[in-house]
Amino acid sequence: MDYIIRKISIGADYKNEAMHYSVGQSVYGGHIIRSIDLDEKDNSYNIYIKKDTEVMPWKKFNSHMAISVEYDLEY
Repeated sequence: MDYIIRKISIGADYKNEAMHYSVGQSVYGGHIIRSIDLDEKDNSYNIYIKKDTEVMPWKKFNSHMAISVEYDLEY
């Protein structure tokens, strides 16, 4: 079963020091976070950003980091 990731938080202290990235968030000079994907080959999380029609990889986090994932829940 596939799940769509809506938000990822990186860091052990979720409330005070973690970095939070959400789909639709504006980042990096006018880019928007387009998607957050799990790469099952190396268990890494990849964040892709979009500006106009161009989509590019922006950040990659490996599974050795403290990561919290929030899935998109549609009822």
